[in-house]
Amino acid sequence: MIKDILFSLPLMKRDIMDYAISIADAFEAHITGLAFVFEPIIPTPGYIDPQFIELLMRESMSAAEKSGTRFNDATARAGVSADVVKLNVEPSQVGRQFARLARCFDLAVVGQAEPGKGVAETAIVESVLFDAGRPTLIVPYIQKAPLKLDHVMVCWDGSRSAARAIADAEPFLKRAGRIEIVVVTGESAKQDQIEGADIGRHLARHGLNITVTRFPAGEIDVGNALLSHAADVDADFMVMGGYGHSRLREFVLGGVTRSILSSMTAPVLMSH
Repeated sequence: MIKDILFSLPLMKRDIMDYAISIADAFEAHITGLAFVFEPIIPTPGYIDPQFIELLMRESMSAAEKSGTRFNDATARAGVSADVVKLNVEPSQVGRQFARLARCFDLAVVGQAEPGKGVAETAIVESVLFDAGRPTLIVPYIQKAPLKLDHVMVCWDGSRSAARAIADAEPFLKRAGRIEIVVVTGESAKQDQIEGADIGRHLARHGLNITVTRFPAGEIDVGNALLSHAADVDADFMVMGGYGHSRLREFVLGGVTRSILSSMTAPVLMSH
């Protein structure tokens, strides 16, 4: 059940904000917009005029207040229960702080970083995916339409994170018109365990409309094979496990996860 949503406000395009609000509207959920007030980075050694630091803080606060006002106006027009939280944070701590707050929500919604931009958005996606313990819905920066679930594409590889993502996506799957379980063959992992039939039967027993599609990755990597198929079938929504490599308690995105996040064309719900 989705009744409490956290949404990252800074630098978000209006269409991404409207998509997040459409989720809250569909589930009659409360949505909290989180606006970061970035603390200035002070290089050392050196001297910076305190008035200049104060100016930077005022500019950051003003940007946060403007994004909060836009969010409040949009939620009011949609008739959605909402509030705005402003949080002072060092730029390097944005992801960690968002993930910490996301633990107290049913769902975190963030925007995909635009190419060459969006350092904060990238940090938020990675941190909330691996450290929040909650599902994360990433919205493409090219997103235009509100929530649509006519064709939901579930990426299945038999992994723990894929199973977790399917369980977390249940509220969306119950509203889906068609659910396509997609298995890309030719991977190195446990081919005999990723047929897709078992998870298909499991979801069908929940009364869901399920089909299973299997195809080889061919000459391209698995991530791009999934993206290509999503474009071919005009998928409205994707579900997949987020994978990362552990390194000194930090995470480096796995290849498939990285490919999806960099080139996604439909909203993707990920869990780890």
